[in-house]
Amino acid sequence: MQAKKKSSKARKLRILVSNDDGIDAPGLYALVQEMKKLGTVTVVAPDKQQSAVGHAITMHYPLRVKEFKKDGKFFGYAVQGTPADCVKLAVKALLPQPPDVVISGVNHGANTAISIIYSGTVSAATEGTILGIPSIAVSLTTYAPADFRYAAKFARTVAAHVAKRGLPPGTLLNVNVPAIPEKQIRGILVTRQGKAIWNDTFDHRRDPNNREYYWLTGGLEEVDTELEFDQAAIRASYVSVTPIQYDLTNYEMLDAVRKWGLRK
Repeated sequence: MQAKKKSSKARKLRILVSNDDGIDAPGLYALVQEMKKLGTVTVVAPDKQQSAVGHAITMHYPLRVKEFKKDGKFFGYAVQGTPADCVKLAVKALLPQPPDVVISGVNHGANTAISIIYSGTVSAATEGTILGIPSIAVSLTTYAPADFRYAAKFARTVAAHVAKRGLPPGTLLNVNVPAIPEKQIRGILVTRQGKAIWNDTFDHRRDPNNREYYWLTGGLEEVDTELEFDQAAIRASYVSVTPIQYDLTNYEMLDAVRKWGLRK
């Protein structure tokens, strides 16, 4: 007996892809190729590098958009704006209807611990969450030339689960993939945001005209050793998946501050 044929085909998943490394970034291209296996992809990304801009949005200048071609074919929309601008503009103006999933990445460099606050990659996904769309940020944990294929493939796996199961309101997934061969990945860990912080320093320099300037440098001080934290997990060759939220309220301190007796 033959199985009964479905009367109509299931609707294709609508996927919005963005990033903070710019529309011509190799990590974005790898992600798009994988997402096309899952549904219909629209790319709306910054026209240039926008790393560490956080959740900045453009208010006092116009947002200019150009069609971007790759190998002579339309690839997506390049926006003169931030990652958050890109997602907001895509959902509110460029797309005929909202996407089912927003995916930001694959970022060139880790976004763990305190770096999440600064990350344009995470902020693009956060903007999708604010707009009520299940969203994911994906990063590869290196700044060296890299192979993004496994990170993009894993992103497709996560996206398929998110599309099927959804995410709680106000929550997104932050994924970090170790920059090692796939066969060396030890597994997947669902983690907490780590407590590592940047030890910032500024190099004091002078330009050829003898005008002084400062260049931010420094390194990440890793304080987490337990695998429940994102930074420790990737250091131990695990993929880290962290549910995060944009509500910054310290609920445990609400009653304490109320007892201060603040007056106008």
